[in-house]
Amino acid sequence: MTSSAALEIRGLRKSFGQNVAVDGVDLTVPRGSFYGLVGPNGAGKTTTLSMATGLLRPDAGTITVLGVDVWRDTVKVKSLVGVLSDGVELFDRLTGQQLVTYHGLLNGMDRTTVAERTNDLLEMLDLQGAGGTLVVDYSAGMTKKIALACALIHAPRLLVLDEPFESVDPVSAANIRDILHQFVRGGGTVIVSSHSMDLVERMCDHVAVIGAGRVLAAGTTDEVRAGSSLEDRFVELVGGRRQHEGPSWLHTS
Repeated sequence: MTSSAALEIRGLRKSFGQNVAVDGVDLTVPRGSFYGLVGPNGAGKTTTLSMATGLLRPDAGTITVLGVDVWRDTVKVKSLVGVLSDGVELFDRLTGQQLVTYHGLLNGMDRTTVAERTNDLLEMLDLQGAGGTLVVDYSAGMTKKIALACALIHAPRLLVLDEPFESVDPVSAANIRDILHQFVRGGGTVIVSSHSMDLVERMCDHVAVIGAGRVLAAGTTDEVRAGSSLEDRFVELVGGRRQHEGPSWLHTS
């Protein structure tokens, strides 16, 4: 394993019945990088990240986070990682302030530190006025931001974010990007899974393309793009593009 890696995966495999979701993934995420993970629906991105963060046990393979084996010392790894999972329900009958406080206490922090950090995060994410509002009443952008606050409360060194910009308005997305870039400048590492090729191309310095449970390309963003746009390179790698005009009845002239 490489000491300079924030995340290192070797030979990772996972099946659900006859469906092979992850098929021998090897991946190295350098410390201090802003790493994009892209792939079509069903490519294995979420399954890979779930195993990498100790949420799902692999069938085979090894995973280390900052040199710590995920499945030998899961508690230690979870103290190093902040996770924003796509589609995972929050305890939305709590207020925003209560939810972030709850996550801080779950991480074993004392109440004074939790209170200070919760206030700092609400201010940083422009949620001070919504701290006393139930999360169920939040907009999509506010929900993403409060989930990010929960992921940051224990000062992790690695952030793993699955579709953090989905259903988020442009202003909230810009604010979240600024926060993530500041996190990386402060010595942290960010992994973002996203379907937005343009966003990943502009935001990330490294990227991996995953298809059918395998890594099809990985490296710096420029290396993976290979002189074209990331979207064109992605389509070339994963295939499936149909170039035709469609049935004649769709055309008005």
